[in-house]
Amino acid sequence: MITLIENVHVFAPEDLGINDIVFCHDRIVEIGQGLSSFYPRANRVDGRGLIATPGFIDQHVHVTGGGGEGSFRTRVPELKFTDCVRAGVTTLVGVLGTDGITRSVENLVAKTKALGEEGLTAYCLTGSYEYPTITLTGDVKKDIAFVAEVLGVKVAISDHRCSNLTKEELIRLVSDVRMASLISGKPGLVTMHTGRGKQGLNMIFEILDETDLPIKHFRPTHVGKLGESAVRFAKKGGYIDFTASTDPKDAAQDITRAIASGAPLGRLTLSSDSNGSLPKWNDKNEMIGIVAASMQSLHNVLKHLIQVETMGITDALSLVTTNVSEALELHESKGRLRAGFDADILLMDSDFNLDTVIARGRFLMQEGELRVSDTI
Repeated sequence: MITLIENVHVFAPEDLGINDIVFCHDRIVEIGQGLSSFYPRANRVDGRGLIATPGFIDQHVHVTGGGGEGSFRTRVPELKFTDCVRAGVTTLVGVLGTDGITRSVENLVAKTKALGEEGLTAYCLTGSYEYPTITLTGDVKKDIAFVAEVLGVKVAISDHRCSNLTKEELIRLVSDVRMASLISGKPGLVTMHTGRGKQGLNMIFEILDETDLPIKHFRPTHVGKLGESAVRFAKKGGYIDFTASTDPKDAAQDITRAIASGAPLGRLTLSSDSNGSLPKWNDKNEMIGIVAASMQSLHNVLKHLIQVETMGITDALSLVTTNVSEALELHESKGRLRAGFDADILLMDSDFNLDTVIARGRFLMQEGELRVSDTI
């Protein structure tokens, strides 16, 4: 079935003006003006007054749920398929967090596959906070090379909950991931939960100075409070990932400050940390409160950047589209509205409220109403 979205304002994320979008099955066929007459039998969608953007890519999602820092009763429930639809997320990367004891990579991979079956594009990372790394096959390299969904590994640094791996251990881990990525043709991410500990990114800078390991493999996340060290990392050519906060102004201001300090926009990404726990600690690292992160925060921060911080629409969208697709090496099929790319399309009103979600050519939400449900 060919579908034609007529007279919609296209942000690809570049501003292309009023156009028609044609897609067939899971791919965009063409984008241009006056295409209606060429597709007389197409299913038509009226896009007047709406904005079309690429589907959001969320690269840090606790799909199996996070938490556990406040005992078993604080385990966060796993992500639901419809949570993603309501948030406009059409592609995601699942991760484990602090809990690599009651949560497993097996569970993570299974949930990732389930989300793929339900209609999203879903990947994941092996590992969790801890080191030595927990895996599916018993070997980080084999997880990356042989499990299609696995793009890399996760570990934690500079945090009172991390395993405090040494510089030599991190070098070995990144080296293993690099070799597996070269063999399998994957990006080879070493996503590092970066806490607010004393080390910050110092160990990473030392490794980059002392070895030949490319900066592309090092992916610090939760960098909003790292200040100048995060900016320095981005200036060196690395990607830095900001976490969408429950109060959108916090993450939005962290991003605008980083850009004002010279961080290249193309090296900034934004993720939700959805279904991860958000514990609050006192100065003795004692937990005094805990809530769960929501995927909706991604869209909320985006709106705040555009409407309050007056960031350009294209620039704001790049944080959850093109920049992420480049970082994940999915840039030949994801992150843009372009002929030949996957038909991951969002329609929003003039206030950037979500109207329609299309993932791989399938309508998951239309005119604000879900057209799908959770399997269970």
